[in-house]
Amino acid sequence: MSGIRVVADGLVDEFKRLLPWQRKTQRDNLALLVATMLEVRSANVMDLAAALPREADRTDMRDQWIARVLGNDRIDPDAVMAPFAAEVLARAGTDRRGLVLILDQSKLSDRHQVLMLALRHGERALPIAWRVETTRGAIGFETQKALLNAVAPWMPAGAKVGLMADRFYGTADLIALCQERGWSYRLRLKGTLTVKDRSGQTTTAVRAKGEIRSLEDVELTARRAKTHIGILRDPGHDQAWIIAMSEKPRYLTTLDSSGRWGIEPMFSDFKSRGFGVETTQIQYPDRLARLLLVMALALYSAVSTGLWDEAHHPIPAEKKF
Repeated sequence: MSGIRVVADGLVDEFKRLLPWQRKTQRDNLALLVATMLEVRSANVMDLAAALPREADRTDMRDQWIARVLGNDRIDPDAVMAPFAAEVLARAGTDRRGLVLILDQSKLSDRHQVLMLALRHGERALPIAWRVETTRGAIGFETQKALLNAVAPWMPAGAKVGLMADRFYGTADLIALCQERGWSYRLRLKGTLTVKDRSGQTTTAVRAKGEIRSLEDVELTARRAKTHIGILRDPGHDQAWIIAMSEKPRYLTTLDSSGRWGIEPMFSDFKSRGFGVETTQIQYPDRLARLLLVMALALYSAVSTGLWDEAHHPIPAEKKF
């Protein structure tokens, strides 16, 4: 039996535990594709087909099998990810600092972008859920809202939840959504947003000039979303960091927003430094979303294996803790 088959059999047991409702053939197919991806470390369909341990006279027949799995609309990435994410979120939710979610967008190809929601995990992040769209620009608020609404039921009861995002997402709409859900937030703002406080009405960039380091209870844009704003000036950058936040702004609470960079290594795992998703020739958003599902499950498997090994075979430095 090939090593890929051995890994796939182990994954089948885990998938059966977490996805008892899913058809056996779908679980088996997902497990085999995840195990193959872990072996070849590539999202390129040709690489996967060449290594796939299925009896076939020609590689193109294995290509067709992969296409059928990725094109199967009964495999819903949200539904598959929900139990995996729920377990990770439940463990992370015991931390007194709470859950830190990161929202960001990345280019998958010349035609496609992915809006990703991830959980900060140490200095990195783990994928939770995503949406793929055919666009070259920013993915709008309605998709952001749908994504966040989909994952909200996965959050452990009573856990503190915080959302971090870059300036593409620092909008009055997203601030209002966080406030409605009782989530804390650190959202970087563009300098062009209209801001109103006791001093009058101007833009965030104008307010960020000079010695101002914080603004409390200001209103943003015509929607009049009320929020606090923290301001950081990095000597190496021309533009200040303008961060909308739920808490009263202080230096360290504003600096917390740097935690959103944890999603960048995860994107690297998906792209040029990892599975190389940008080399795929897949042209359909739903199939790209399922390809990301396979990669996400591969990352979860790798992290789970690493945590188990750390617990059972700690290196001398780890035994001290």
